[in-house]
Amino acid sequence: MLKKTRGIVLNYLKYKDTSIIVRIFTRELGLKAYLVNSVRTQSKGSKIALYQPLTLLDLVVYDKENAGLQRISEAKIIFPHRLIPFDFARTSIALFMTEVINRSIYEGYQNDWLFDFLEESVMTLDKSGCNLGHFPLVFLIEKAKYLGFAPEAAEGFLIESIHHPFVPEEINITIDYLEDLLTHRFESSFTIPIALRRKLLDYLLEFHSEHLEHPAPIKSLPIIRQLMS
Repeated sequence: MLKKTRGIVLNYLKYKDTSIIVRIFTRELGLKAYLVNSVRTQSKGSKIALYQPLTLLDLVVYDKENAGLQRISEAKIIFPHRLIPFDFARTSIALFMTEVINRSIYEGYQNDWLFDFLEESVMTLDKSGCNLGHFPLVFLIEKAKYLGFAPEAAEGFLIESIHHPFVPEEINITIDYLEDLLTHRFESSFTIPIALRRKLLDYLLEFHSEHLEHPAPIKSLPIIRQLMS
């Protein structure tokens, strides 16, 4: 059966000589794996650009019950990236986002609220005025909300964890910062020391790991920590 949906490309694997298996988080159907033939070619008509990480797509797909790999009938880009592929900082954050998403959801998982947030995040990251220093933190905080394990108040991020690394003199400013991020999200202009912002990033990743079944190290983390200057 053919179905229309929007999708966010997470990643792809090479398959045979010219094909790929691409994982796409779709709004209506959830996380799906699709086999796409003859896209890894040098020909002018190659469509491999459609399946780069975080590409936002309009899709018509075959959706067969109990099938493993599905097929794509039509795919077109909704929102062409202007900055993400050409800016090292944005490219690195995009890689970080895909790693975090891949470790948070499973095959078939569907959540239209989470999809809408991820779509908004991609569009925000591609804007010239985006505050990249706050972006990974806001992304983790908001994603926890849509996955159902974010506390209602800023204090909860510290209280509900098994442990936290903040010394007494850091706790109040960390809570104030978290409150500002919860309120203003990607528009936050709150400033705290870089070292504390990096510590909060490490901590929020640990907080996520405590709530996920199969946590794994984030390979792009060292780069993201350096970008938070």
